[in-house]
Amino acid sequence: MDLWFTESDMKTYGLVFKIKKTLYVGKSKYQTVAVFETVDMGRLLVLDGLVMSCEYDEFAYHEMIAHVPLYTHPSPENVLIIGGGDGGTVREVVKHDIVKSVDLVEIDEEVIKVTKEYLPVLGSAFDSPKLNIHIGDGIEYVKDTDKRYDVIIVDGSDPVGPAVGLFSESFYRDCYERLKEDGIMVAQTETPYDVNLRVHVPQIYKNIRKVFPDTRMYIANVACYPSGMWSFAFATKKYDPIKDFQGVRYEKDGFKLKYYNDQIHKACFILPNFVRDFIDG
Repeated sequence: MDLWFTESDMKTYGLVFKIKKTLYVGKSKYQTVAVFETVDMGRLLVLDGLVMSCEYDEFAYHEMIAHVPLYTHPSPENVLIIGGGDGGTVREVVKHDIVKSVDLVEIDEEVIKVTKEYLPVLGSAFDSPKLNIHIGDGIEYVKDTDKRYDVIIVDGSDPVGPAVGLFSESFYRDCYERLKEDGIMVAQTETPYDVNLRVHVPQIYKNIRKVFPDTRMYIANVACYPSGMWSFAFATKKYDPIKDFQGVRYEKDGFKLKYYNDQIHKACFILPNFVRDFIDG
C-alpha cells in the first residue's frame, strides 16, 4: 500500500507527496514536528501538518530570501534571522565573507535539533562561528533588544500558531527600529495566488507599508510550496534592490548557487499583472 503525505489545510487546494518512510514525529511545546523520506524528492520537514522545507527545492527559497537583501546592502555585516530553525537561511547568509555576525532567533528548539539530525543539508551551518542562536520568541526579541542590524530576515512559518504575530504591523515597526538607518528587512509573505484561505497577502503588505513606505514584492518558484510561486517583501530604509545591486561583490564571491544569480536578482521584482493588482488593490 502506498503511503502519501497530504497538506490540505487550504480547504480547496492541497499538496501531496509519496512517502518512502516516516523518519521522525514528535510534539514540541509549540507544534508537531515531523520528517518524512519521500520517494523522489528527498526529505520533507513538516510543522503542524504544513510543509516547511523539502530537500528537492529548498535552495530556491533559502537562496532568494538571503541573497537578495545581502547583495543589495553595501555592507551587511550584522544580520538578524527571525525563525529559520531549519537552518537553510543561516547556511546561505554565512557564505558571505562580508557578514560578520548572525543572530538566529527561533522559538522552537526542537526544530533545530530535528534538522541537525535528519536534514543535515539544511542544518550544515549551525556550527558557524558567525552564528549566535537564541531560543525564544522573535517578536519579543525585536521588541527588547538594544542591538541594531544591517539586515533583518523574517523566515517565519505560515501565519498560524506561534508565527501569527510575525505578520503584524507592530512587529514590523519593531523591526524598523532595530535596523540601522540604512537597513533592509526581508520577509517571506506566502503565495501571491489567492488559494490559501488562512492568509490575506494584501493585508500583510498594508501592514509592512505602514512602517516601510518603500516596500515591494519579489517572487521565486518553489515547487513544494502551495501554487509553486512564493513571495517575499523587500522593505528598505534607503537602498534600491535594482540600482544598488552589489554586482562587483557578487562576481567576486563566485558562489555556486542553484537558483539565485545577478539576472534573477533584478528579474524577480517584475511581477505579473494579477499579482500587482492583488497586493495594490
